[in-house]
Amino acid sequence: MNQDEHKIVVRRMAGLIAAASVLIAVYVLRLIFLQLVNSDSFKAQATNTTDYNFTVTAARGDIVDSAGRRIAASTTSYNVVLSKLLMGDEDLDAMLQRIVELLEAHGEKWNDSLLIGEPDAAGHYSFTAQADSTSDQKALAAMKDSLGLQQYATADDVMEKLVEDYKLESYPLHWQRVLGGIHYEMQQQAFSNVNNFVMAENVSEVTVATIKENSLTMPGVEIVETSTRSYDEGDIIPHVLGRVGKITAEKWKVTDENGQVTYPLRDKGYNMNDVLGISGLESAYEDELRGKDGVETITRNSDGVIVNTQLTTVPEPGHTVQLTVNSDFQRAVNKALANNIDMINRTYNTGNMKAAAGAAVVIDVKNGGVLAASNYPSFDQNLYATQYSEYSADESLPLFNRALQGLYTPGSTFKPAVAVAALDSGLINQYSTVFCNGVYTFYKGYSPRCTRHGHSGNIDVVTAIKWSCNIFFYDVGRRLTSDVYDAYAYKLGLGQRTGVEVSEAVGHLTSKNDSNYMESLDVQAAIGQGNTVVTPIQLATYAATLANNGTRYRTHFVKAILDSNTGEVISETQPEVMDIIEGTGNTFELVRQGMRQVPSTITNSKISSYPIAIACKTGTPQRSETYAPGKHYLNAMMVAYLPADDPQIAIGITIEYGGYGARTGDLVVDIANAYFAMKDGTLEVDPYVNPALSADPSDDTTGAADTTDTAGAAQDETQPEQGSAD
Repeated sequence: MNQDEHKIVVRRMAGLIAAASVLIAVYVLRLIFLQLVNSDSFKAQATNTTDYNFTVTAARGDIVDSAGRRIAASTTSYNVVLSKLLMGDEDLDAMLQRIVELLEAHGEKWNDSLLIGEPDAAGHYSFTAQADSTSDQKALAAMKDSLGLQQYATADDVMEKLVEDYKLESYPLHWQRVLGGIHYEMQQQAFSNVNNFVMAENVSEVTVATIKENSLTMPGVEIVETSTRSYDEGDIIPHVLGRVGKITAEKWKVTDENGQVTYPLRDKGYNMNDVLGISGLESAYEDELRGKDGVETITRNSDGVIVNTQLTTVPEPGHTVQLTVNSDFQRAVNKALANNIDMINRTYNTGNMKAAAGAAVVIDVKNGGVLAASNYPSFDQNLYATQYSEYSADESLPLFNRALQGLYTPGSTFKPAVAVAALDSGLINQYSTVFCNGVYTFYKGYSPRCTRHGHSGNIDVVTAIKWSCNIFFYDVGRRLTSDVYDAYAYKLGLGQRTGVEVSEAVGHLTSKNDSNYMESLDVQAAIGQGNTVVTPIQLATYAATLANNGTRYRTHFVKAILDSNTGEVISETQPEVMDIIEGTGNTFELVRQGMRQVPSTITNSKISSYPIAIACKTGTPQRSETYAPGKHYLNAMMVAYLPADDPQIAIGITIEYGGYGARTGDLVVDIANAYFAMKDGTLEVDPYVNPALSADPSDDTTGAADTTDTAGAAQDETQPEQGSAD
């Protein structure tokens, strides 16, 4: 090899070495890139992991009383949840059988709302819906509709459809019923890859442990921590508090009249099966009580093993809603109302109908806050779910919110409103009189009466209120007309919404637009009869407005919204003026004078000698039922405020079949005593007062005389068109 050839070989070798070096460098750089830059990505690919995000439900905010005591709270509980996505190709029915057997072994129940019982010996099914239950019959109809069946379909037809749809033919009848019920429940919860199925709720810790121990052999079966509504004060305003419930398929998807489908709850950030307020304050303050859900990310490898669990978004609890109601005072009013009804039943004996129901509402005169709203009978929130059938079947209607929804003829409690209208409009003054001889003779062929109990002759407005003179208000009402005194009654808070945060009845004031209107209705409505109906909470609002000299505040139950973690006040309800009657001259002072004198006319009652001045007005409206020819059953009504000279609280009372309004005098005193005891810290009540009847109305009262009451207790119980008095 000559020198030139040697040089060529050397150059070639150098080129090869250089090329090899470049190639090696490229590979080294690539390796570094793979290891340092994309290591996580390639590691995940190597192990074939998948992340799944699950909602971590935030704790619902508490509802507390004015002193901060919890009425409704959220407690931690555990649900058994099925994830269709994580179950993969597992046999669903076989998995369901395993879960049911496990739950049964631990004494647990599973969600099953199918209204069909177990098959009988002949293999036939029957519906479990109660024939007299509206809710059951509605649910039964919805069940048939959801399965595409006619309403005449039998229980056998329903089961046949479920067995066919879900291919359960090979299973024994018992398991057909079990699995069919679960599949129906899955349908109701819209079970899918995006909606998990809550199979069992509030399971025990033992069940939780067992499920977790078997997690590898039960893919898609998860234990999910959640919160359950509990009631530390189950007897405190249950009607107003309301209920919570799960989002069902029916609520989740909304179809309008044009067939357009929307998902309003999803759009608000809810998930299927979330809990939300469905009635009362729970619903009204849903946005405040609802927390912000968190997110838990679960990572599984290709073998289905969980390799990582991380709380990627921490849940935030809802706000605390603080009420104006004091639990101790509310319970004391509950007890006083029950005792008053019991006293009436034991002392008086009129016809066959006994006082069995009523309501009492107490309002803070200074700001419109509700201090107590009692219904009798009532119910316990903690027993609602288990005793709903009993509650709903009870003829005394313990689930009915009489305080806010009950509509009652106000009777003579309406007279102060007419007095305000007459004085403020200038129709009368403090010296104006009407002659009362017991019969109003203005109309031919129509002569409504007054018993002249405690009065006769020329009667002024103060005396007319004191003794509840019908003739005075017949005449004044006729001259004013219902158009005028109704306008004042509205401003005072009657026949319209009070402003409370929950559902309430509107009521009605007798009007010339009424289909049965005739001129004589103007005089009847002037004493609170006619077509006029109001609610107990309206009566309390009305009494507070009289106490405030014509300033009506919005009636409300919520005092403030608090931060659940710190207790800091986020917002506070401020007194809101809804209406004002300026009140010319001494309008409200004259009405107050009349109402202050009413207690002195109520004999045989603690109210007549109470050391603190009370302004009140009784009412004894007639009911449509009669116990003898021309003798109508009566309700007992009362409005009051006290102390009369510096009012703090206002009261509205209704006792169904209670007889004369004066019979509630002791109840007013009991409420007053409880209020002042609460103010000075000496109020003591039983920790729990049974909201059901404290005494059996059927208790023997034979021989109990229908005693002469007070303020008109001796008045004739006349026909409605002739009027009634206290």
